[in-house]
Order: sequence, then structure tokens, then C-alpha cells
Amino acid sequence: MEQTIKLSQTQQRAEVSFSLPAEMSRSYTNTTGGPSASVSAATTSDMLLKVHSVDFLKSKDGPNRREHHTDVYFSDKLIVRRGQTFQMWIEFSRPFNPKSDNLQLQLKLEPIYSSSTGVLISVPLVNVLEDRRWEMKIVEQKDKRVRLAVNTLPSASIGCYKVTVESFSPRGKLVFPCTPNDVYLLFNPWCEDDAVYLDNEAERKEYVLNSMGRIYYGTVQQIGTRTWNFAQFEQDILEACLFILERGQVAMTEWRDPVIVSRMVSALVNSNDDFGVLMGGWKDSYEGGTSPTAWSGSGDILRQYYRSSGRPVKFAQCWVYAGVTNSVLRCLGIPTRCVTNFNSAHDTDLSLTIDIYIDEKLEIIKDKTSDSVWNFHVWNESWMTRPDLPAGYGGWQVVDATPQEPSQGSYRCGPTSIFAVRNGQVTLKFDTPFVFAEVNSDRIYWQKKTDGSFSQVRVEKNTIGQSISTKAVGSDARVDITHLYKYPEGSAEERIAVERASRFGSKPTLYPSPTSNDVSVEILMDGAGPLIGGDAKLSIVLKNKSSSQRTASLLYEVMVMYYTGVLKTTVKKDKIPLTLRPQETKTIPWTLQYKEYMNHLVDQGALKLTVTGRVNETQQILAKEFNFRLRTPDLIITPQGDAVVGKELTVKITFQNPLSQVLRNVLFRIEGLGMQSVRKIAYGDVDKLATVTLTEKFIPTVAGPQKLLASMDCRLLTQVHGVANIVVRPK
Repeated sequence: MEQTIKLSQTQQRAEVSFSLPAEMSRSYTNTTGGPSASVSAATTSDMLLKVHSVDFLKSKDGPNRREHHTDVYFSDKLIVRRGQTFQMWIEFSRPFNPKSDNLQLQLKLEPIYSSSTGVLISVPLVNVLEDRRWEMKIVEQKDKRVRLAVNTLPSASIGCYKVTVESFSPRGKLVFPCTPNDVYLLFNPWCEDDAVYLDNEAERKEYVLNSMGRIYYGTVQQIGTRTWNFAQFEQDILEACLFILERGQVAMTEWRDPVIVSRMVSALVNSNDDFGVLMGGWKDSYEGGTSPTAWSGSGDILRQYYRSSGRPVKFAQCWVYAGVTNSVLRCLGIPTRCVTNFNSAHDTDLSLTIDIYIDEKLEIIKDKTSDSVWNFHVWNESWMTRPDLPAGYGGWQVVDATPQEPSQGSYRCGPTSIFAVRNGQVTLKFDTPFVFAEVNSDRIYWQKKTDGSFSQVRVEKNTIGQSISTKAVGSDARVDITHLYKYPEGSAEERIAVERASRFGSKPTLYPSPTSNDVSVEILMDGAGPLIGGDAKLSIVLKNKSSSQRTASLLYEVMVMYYTGVLKTTVKKDKIPLTLRPQETKTIPWTLQYKEYMNHLVDQGALKLTVTGRVNETQQILAKEFNFRLRTPDLIITPQGDAVVGKELTVKITFQNPLSQVLRNVLFRIEGLGMQSVRKIAYGDVDKLATVTLTEKFIPTVAGPQKLLASMDCRLLTQVHGVANIVVRPK
């Protein structure tokens, strides 16, 4: 904490806020790149120290870009990381005389698209460089040229700086704007004094430098995987990310703080209230845009937004918001990963519980049940210190751009300390109560009584927040990180965290002692579950743990739903009379036929089976919900021959329509393999049960392990994608 305060004070001395009128800004910049004298013409002589040229050593193969781990950016600008020294050459009109001459750099961070406050930094010439200071030193002199080592502050504002060289001699001062050689300064996970420092090199390679990732979806029982191209180093992406920050109308002096920057990004990736990047699409019509399931990367999204000067891109759901957020934060240098929470609660009233209301007939009262449980929800985690929180709450922070509930007047969420979530510390900022409810709230069933009031009839304490998943470091394996968000279900620590958090909920939660509870109901599914186009077969298993007979009438209802838990329509509903002998276990086969659901599915092929009932002898309420999805086929990608840099590679993409229905207006999207844009193929119609084979040609440009991604955009069949791992050999 003490060190953070010192850094902040140092930065305040080095950075000066400013806001220039347009006419002053124009006069500041010399677009010819030549020297602009601040002394009269009469004094201009050979004694003046004129700057003839500046070389920022910005080559991708040069030491600056390699040492700063920025050689992978497509840009030909100088891109460096803060808190680390970079080098540059200056050529003068005559040899530099250390005894009588002097130099100074002026770095200006000024808004291009907004009226927010900028930053002006003066970098003096010194004999010995000190850490945590803006300083520069001459490290080599050759005739009229000098090589400078420039030290940057580890808490400097990130952004695109315009650089000016000020040269001083006994006869006066000259100013040389280095236009158009801008310097991009990023966060630095390799610098111990940076707030985003990560001390594991394998993790830095994964969470900052890896441009390909995995995003998980589906249900707890049916976890699906898709590969996502974060594209954070592609053409125009860095410029797009800084353009996004300007849309936040936050002073550039605040761009030094990853807490503020990540919170800005969580608001600006959605377009709900600030003209952000992505417009949500939560229904099953995506006319005028792209279906969320058809996206396979962030590059086209960010380029569209940047090149249209901030027109929101259509359409997104949670994994698209998370993919784009991951791209932006990794591009800026903040270690970030995508995380999927299965059975993710959406608590609308800050009660920190998920409340389900049923009537006297045990049917769900849909217009009163506003809380929902998403099959899955994807957000991000970013790594940073939290000097604004008590010690120990730094590390991974939840950052969520999916617009669910407003936070301080804007649709954003985080950064939220997962350590605070784990311990139920919901009074710590930002948005900890909401994230806590997503992973560890209790599901409470309330039944309506004859007088119109409601009473608790069932509490489920271990259904929310399951199989919280992220991609492994250095491989495509899935890692379960549920333990980072909560203690083991039912443990004393977990119950204490829940009860600590519930004290701050919007309404008191009672945890009544259970009534007679000797009949249980479970819903089971074989293997990976049903395929779309076929019948869905499940089993309802009931156990009577008592020594007496039990009878009941079970009501089951299967509903088509969006993956967010929003129900669309009921496709099947019936009652099952039930008699259980003492200690009997009974399995009831349950089938949903293709013809019963074929005209009702929405994105993700998600369905919810709800079983409710009352045991006649004990009045015990039985209630069970089971979410499942109809699995879709993959696109099979097969390279034909070896992949070599600069040599044409043929790839076959195969798809089989699993439906007894014609797919209309099918569009394939292909990206990866070092391509700087998405290739789109408008295929047309695919006949029922037909197989399609595409043959495409690519010319790899980068050697090493690469991925080629493909997805299919079709109104009737969604979440169809594929990936191929291709090793590209050098020439």
C-alpha cells in the first residue's frame, strides 16, 4: 500500500493535465516534421542544435519491440510497455556537446475524438537513470547522432503519445515534433512496479500474448467448447481499443489505473447507455446484423466499430461481450481470461437469493418470478492490484460487459475481487453482491397461500454456480476454478459466507428447518445428451427413503428457453400419478419427440424440464428443474497437404444438416491462420439431412502453431462451428 502511494505521487509530479483549444493544438504540431524555432531568425546559426531526424527503432524485429513483448502487434508504430526503458536515435545538425547542450522530450497524450482532459509529460536528460521516473540518458554517441535510453513511469497513463524533442544550446531552444512517429504506451505485466504485474511467464504468455482462446457454453451436464480468435494484435485493433477508451469521457490521467480502465471497458463494450461496441440480441431474430452464435472472433467486431466511428455492431450475447472484452484488455496489456459460470443466477432485486414463486397448484407464477438462472454465463477475469480495497483483495477480478443490471447508473460490472466473493464480503466495491448471487445464492421456492401471501416451501443450497471454467495455461484443456469463487458446497466456510452476504440483501431470508423430507426426485441424462434432430430421452428418478408407502401426483412441464433462463414457450406438459412402496426407487422414462420441439427452438437449443409435486401423506413439496440442450454437429476442417509460409494451402470444410428441414440462406465464416479479416461464404440453402463440402484456399503468412476457425450462420440451426490446429512451416 505504501509503495502504491509513492508511485502515485511520483506520477503526479511527472504528468500535467491539459485541455487545449483546437487552434492551439494545430499550432503545436508541425506536420512537415522539420524543426520549429522558438527563437528569432536572427539567432539561427550553426551554434543552434537542430534535430534533423529521430529514429524510434520501431521495427518488429528490433530490440524495443522484442524486449517489450510487442513484436506481435501488426502495427509499424513504436509500441512499448510502461515502467520499462526503450531506446531511440536522434541525429543533429552538429555533434552534441554534453557540457553546453541539453535535451528534453515532451510526450503529449491528447484526445482525438473527445473533449476529455489530456496529459503532458516532460522527460529530462540525466546522467544516471532511476526507477519509477520519467528520465532519459545518452548511452551512445556517434558523430552527430546520439542513442537515448528513455525510462517510463510504471504508473503512467496508457495511450498514444505524440513526441516532441526540445534541443537546447547556448544560442537558444528548438522544438522538433516527431510527427507522425507516435509512441503507444501499454500496461506492463512484466514490470514488478506495474499494478498488473504477473510473476509467472507461462501465465503472461497465456493471458496477454495468446490470441486464441476457448469459451465454454451449454449446461453443467453438457459443457460445450468453442475456440475464439481474440485478434488483439491484428490490424487497427490497438487503435480501436484506444478509441473505445475515449468514448468513456474519462480524463486521460485516469488511464493509468487498471481498476478504472477495466471498469470503463465493461461499460463500453456494450452499447446500452454509452454508444459502446456491441448491441445485444436476446431474441431469435437477427435481421440487419450477425447472429451471436456465428461470431468466432473479436477482430471484425472491433474493426467495424472503429471504422464506422462508433456505430454499435449487431448482435451480441454474453460470450461475444466476453470475447471482445478479453481482446480489448489483453491488447492494452492487462492479463485477462474468459470464465464461464454454469447455472449462473441473475438476481434482479438484490435479495442475494433466487426466488421462484408457485401457486396453489404447484405451477410457476411466471409474471412474478423475475429472477432467473442462466444455463451458463461468460464473463472475464483481469489480474491487478486493488489499492482501493483492504490488503489481500487483489489478484483476479471479475469484469463483465454483458448488460444485466446497471451499476452506479451505467450497465457495467466490476472489477470485483473474487476473494471478496468467496468470503461473502459484499460491501466491497465493485458490484460484489451481484457477482456473489451469480455464483452462490440459494434458490428458494415460495408458494402462494389462500390469503395471497407467500411462504417458503423449499430451499436449494447447492445448485447455483457450478463448474466455473476457464482455459488452461498453455493448453486447450478446461480448468475448473469453482474453488476460487466459493468454499466447498455445504462446508461451514461456505455457509458462513452465504449468511454473511445475506445480511446485506434487500429482504431478510429465512432458512427454516426442513419438514419431512423422505422422498427425493432427480432427473438424469445419458452421456453427452440428445442431438438436435432426434428425440430427447431423460429419466425421472424418485426414491422413497421411508418405511411407509408414499403417493403423489407429479406435474412435469418442458419449456423452450433462451440460455439466459428466459422462457419462450411450453412444448409439453402432463401429470404422472405416482405410488412408491417403502424404500422403493422408481425410474420413469421421459421422451420429448423431435416433432414436438422442431418448430419452437431458439438459439442454443436450450430446454428446461420442471417437475413439481406434493407427497400426499406428508405434504412434502417436490421440485426439480433440469436444463439441457440439443447438441449441434461440428464443422469438420481438414487441411489438404502441408502448410508452408507463402505457399497456397487447400482446406476442406464439411458439414451435415442433422434436421429433416431445409436450412435457408446459410453463411459460413472463416478466420484465423494469420488472416487479418474474416472470409465470408454465402452458400445458400442446404437440403434436409444433406452433406456440404467447401474447398477453400489460404496462404499462411506466419510460421508456427496456428488455428483455423469456421462457423455457420443460419436462422434455423445455430452454434455450429469447428476448429483445426495447423502447424505452419517456414519457407
